[in-house]
Amino acid sequence: MASLRYLVGFVFFAIATGAFSVRADWRQFRGTDGNGSAGDQQPPLEWNVKTGSGIPWTLDLPGRGPSSPIVVGERVIVTCSSGYRQDRLHVLCIDAQHGRLLWERQFWATGRSITHASSANAAPTPASDGQSVYALFSSNDLICLDLQGNLRWLRGLAHEFPRAGNDIGMASSPVVIDGTVVVQIENQGDSFAAGIDAQNGSTRWRIEREHKSNWSSPLGIRAPRVPSTVVMTSTDGIKGFDPQDGHVRWSIQTDAGGIPSVIAQDNRLYAPVNGLLAVQLGAGSPDTLWTAKEVQPSAASPVFHRGNLYCISRGGVVNCVDSLGKRKWQLRLSRTGNAKVGTFWASPVAAHDYLYCVSDEGAAFVVQTGDQRKDGQGVIVAENDFGEPIQATPAVAHQAIYVRSNTHLWKVAHP
Repeated sequence: MASLRYLVGFVFFAIATGAFSVRADWRQFRGTDGNGSAGDQQPPLEWNVKTGSGIPWTLDLPGRGPSSPIVVGERVIVTCSSGYRQDRLHVLCIDAQHGRLLWERQFWATGRSITHASSANAAPTPASDGQSVYALFSSNDLICLDLQGNLRWLRGLAHEFPRAGNDIGMASSPVVIDGTVVVQIENQGDSFAAGIDAQNGSTRWRIEREHKSNWSSPLGIRAPRVPSTVVMTSTDGIKGFDPQDGHVRWSIQTDAGGIPSVIAQDNRLYAPVNGLLAVQLGAGSPDTLWTAKEVQPSAASPVFHRGNLYCISRGGVVNCVDSLGKRKWQLRLSRTGNAKVGTFWASPVAAHDYLYCVSDEGAAFVVQTGDQRKDGQGVIVAENDFGEPIQATPAVAHQAIYVRSNTHLWKVAHP
């Protein structure tokens, strides 16, 4: 009877705190689990930005940014940067149902704010633990706000380490795990990674990193029989760190620097290294399982969905690889009437039976996922057009897709 009362109490607590909705949220870059998959959610396959079909609302944004939106319950969080020098930092919170702006907070950048023309200061995607929002910018300003928009703390990391940054701009997104906000600030100057206490903003640990530019994002892993680990990649290899004190749990010697990030699923880590590398995670050092060299991810990170891996090249070639490293099918994305497709910087996202791929020309392709086709080719099931350049990875939450450009944020959902 006592155990039953405990179970009932836990259920009511979970409902009250929203614990059961965590999986339906999209709380960081590439989703709450960081693998680009929204599971069995079923957002629309087709929509029309011009007519408004499948678009419940559109919001004008006050600044630029290739950062992705995140979704925490009924709140959509997005960052922007504005001004000639992009030194005005914006964090916006939008009502997910109606598209109403709940609050906006603005800050001045303390570090180097100028980036390549194709990027912006608001390049890193914010992260949330369900209680606070942790927004990092290319200027290496890290801002913590609660979900009502109240400032909890702010760290000007470039003010503390003035040589942190590069001319192209920083883009690595933070991750929050076990009460620690982990940032990966890798560049030719003050190159480091740090674990910041999520409650008060103090530094729990800081480690030197290789003095080379790197735009990949850290990944927090919580898996059965594997201790909580933060994985970071660079030209110096793939390393797993303890999020509490930053000590190295394990290391794989390989050149893994660049833009795409690793993903993890079912005690396995998949890394875009010389194609796609799979390793088995455990209590000790990882064991290499296979390498799929014919798959070449570019800027976009891979996706794990329903037992398969999906990668897209910058030119729009999609590959489906099974859990054993065997390629099932390949597909080159093309538009009706040979219209320009563009290149793919945004990582694809998966939901239900489909993969959503958005190009920098605003072309949005919906591709059938699953087993190999008879002709060895993938299948495009829908083609949509946002009509604006897009570099941000979409967010999928609560049966809807959230996509942002430099000027707009759209919600794509069923009527």
